[in-house]
Amino acid sequence: MSLLQGIILAIVEGLTEFLPVSSTAHMKFTNPIIGVSHTPFSDMFEIVIQLAAILAVVVLYYRKFFDFTRIGFYVKLVIAVIPAIIFGVLLKKYIDSALGNLYFMAWVMVGGGIVLLFVDKWFRRPAIDDEQQVSNGKAFAIGCFQVLSIVLPGISRSAATIIGGMSQKLTRKAAAEFSFFLAVPTMLAASAKSFWDVHKDHPEALSNTNFSLLVISCVVAFLVAILAIRSFIDLLKKHGFRIWGYYRIVIGLVMLLLLWKGLVK
Repeated sequence: MSLLQGIILAIVEGLTEFLPVSSTAHMKFTNPIIGVSHTPFSDMFEIVIQLAAILAVVVLYYRKFFDFTRIGFYVKLVIAVIPAIIFGVLLKKYIDSALGNLYFMAWVMVGGGIVLLFVDKWFRRPAIDDEQQVSNGKAFAIGCFQVLSIVLPGISRSAATIIGGMSQKLTRKAAAEFSFFLAVPTMLAASAKSFWDVHKDHPEALSNTNFSLLVISCVVAFLVAILAIRSFIDLLKKHGFRIWGYYRIVIGLVMLLLLWKGLVK
């Protein structure tokens, strides 16, 4: 992977991480288009730069993340991340296989887009507009929705957890913010495991050149995410999910056409 390829992927990640469009699918679709081959390093790269983008949440919401007087906030995040850790470990082989199947992810993009067309009509009476009103039980339920993004790569972790939050009576804004918070421990755990696996099984992949590439790309993903996250909250409050549903359907169908024509492999 070249520096230019790494920066392109970082920009794609930073722009899409907080949108309900699946940053993973976007990176997987981008890889063959820009000539990035499948390697242990590229797989780890895609996970770690997601963490870099998600750290934008820690910066933008630092008062909540570093308010140690509110232990309940951290307890909710731990409770919510448990389902993802359990299913991530139990279904690792299946997940790895699904992540390598572009046809599967393209169809999931289309299916997820169709769902987003109707989400705003399903949850019209929210009652919770602040994270402090989210109970431990509701946090666990949202965490269970997050599992969908693990077993169905391309569904979007953001979309799954925001919809999970809205199903628990959270407003769009509150659901989006809790989704952002939950992303931090989720991707921290995933990144640590991925980095350790590469270090243990493919130490040559962590050469000085690759490590420098990873660091630079993480910085780019982080900076782009800082700009993107605020815009998404405003768009979600004003327009809801329908616009993202249409976007997903179009991208999924275009990818299916490219795969069918053999233009992307």
